[in-house]
Amino acid sequence: MLWLYARLMWAAQPFLRRKLARRGRLEPGYAEAVDERFGAYTQPAEHTSELVWVHAVSLGETRTAAVLLGALRAQHPGLRVLLTHGTATGRAEGASLLRAGDVQIWQPWDSPHAVARFFDHFKPRLGLLMETEVWPCTVAGAKARGVPLVLVNARLSDKSLRQALRMSALSYPAFGALSAVYAQTADDARRFRQLGVTAAGVFGNLKFDAAPDAGQQAQGRAWRQSVGQPVVMFASSREGEEIEFLKQIMAVAQVIPAPAAMNLIASDVANKVPLTVRVLIVPRHPQRFNEVEALVRQQGLTVSRRSSWPDAPGGPAGSSEALQADVWLGDSLGEMALYYALSDVALLGGSFAPLGGQNLIEAAACGCPVIMGPHTFNFLEAAELAGAEGAARRVADMPEGVQAALALVNDLPARAEAVAAGLAFAARNRGATARTLAALKPYLDDFRAGG
Repeated sequence: MLWLYARLMWAAQPFLRRKLARRGRLEPGYAEAVDERFGAYTQPAEHTSELVWVHAVSLGETRTAAVLLGALRAQHPGLRVLLTHGTATGRAEGASLLRAGDVQIWQPWDSPHAVARFFDHFKPRLGLLMETEVWPCTVAGAKARGVPLVLVNARLSDKSLRQALRMSALSYPAFGALSAVYAQTADDARRFRQLGVTAAGVFGNLKFDAAPDAGQQAQGRAWRQSVGQPVVMFASSREGEEIEFLKQIMAVAQVIPAPAAMNLIASDVANKVPLTVRVLIVPRHPQRFNEVEALVRQQGLTVSRRSSWPDAPGGPAGSSEALQADVWLGDSLGEMALYYALSDVALLGGSFAPLGGQNLIEAAACGCPVIMGPHTFNFLEAAELAGAEGAARRVADMPEGVQAALALVNDLPARAEAVAAGLAFAARNRGATARTLAALKPYLDDFRAGG
């Protein structure tokens, strides 16, 4: 089966190149260093036996890797890192994590030749794979060269488990060849056992240890105060969700398209109390910023983008365009802490369509209450805990979600309780980084001894 898989991956390379060329026209990052994906490197093949390979496929995993890398560097100041990614947003974010002597490249395409060139060129001594990234040829290549691979902050949803079981001839050897798996939750560990893998530990989620940017939070709070109106955010929204969100906002709100009243005027569902709110949409993927703006305008609404706001204390309140706009669009990367601090409540993107939901931990740590839809299988335990502890509220669909958000911003005591619950929830679940470092110590000690 591995031989057949390897042949198919080799045959798919021309199609991948064409896909990257198309994607690169929308996101230039995908057009950079394409040959790296196939094992052709411009970096010199110098002695690299001190490299720790960290694979963080996308933006979320890269931000999680930043937490772990910060702790690893504190313990091992001379650590050199080989950082790989699969997406342009992950690579852009990862650039800020590099130090002298580090290397950043694309993840090798999972074919035997690309994987062999990757390992033979860089010769990493240890591999740390973030969360879910287990590729059959890559794992086989590491095993053949004696490179230990550890799946860190590991999660496995029911959907991913079913897919892995359907391809058991590939997945069992791949997961079985890992040196260790550090699961986020007991449920993740149980699902890994169904693949024949015993988790070496259940350490929690590294994302809880990521401290939101204090400067962004201060700026966001100052902007919220200067705006003087509640802000309802749709955070990390996904394709197909924004149109439903806008329709529901317009259904429960009376939009007055006049320059003197360009805000969305809503009514509290329970008390029918008139309420003026600001609406902020922050798409999950940056390549969709223009698409979402066009979508908003198609509904007859006006838009103001974050990139046009002054960074002065007033922020959007200092922009006449923003003050007159129906909808604000968060079109920047790396500013989620600012957006959460600016907002009174956030609807969780990816949870109102069957996409598994996005990370709600940062919202809780910023003191922003969360309204989540029915689909949170990507972060199931965190979502369940947040709901049980009052940091988030689950709703059945978008209409109920919009109504719940509008009700919460008009109920100050309830909102204060949700804010406090979110901060407590975030604080109570920290500690995964220390547990992970302790478990990695034998690998790092052996790494240093053999260097």
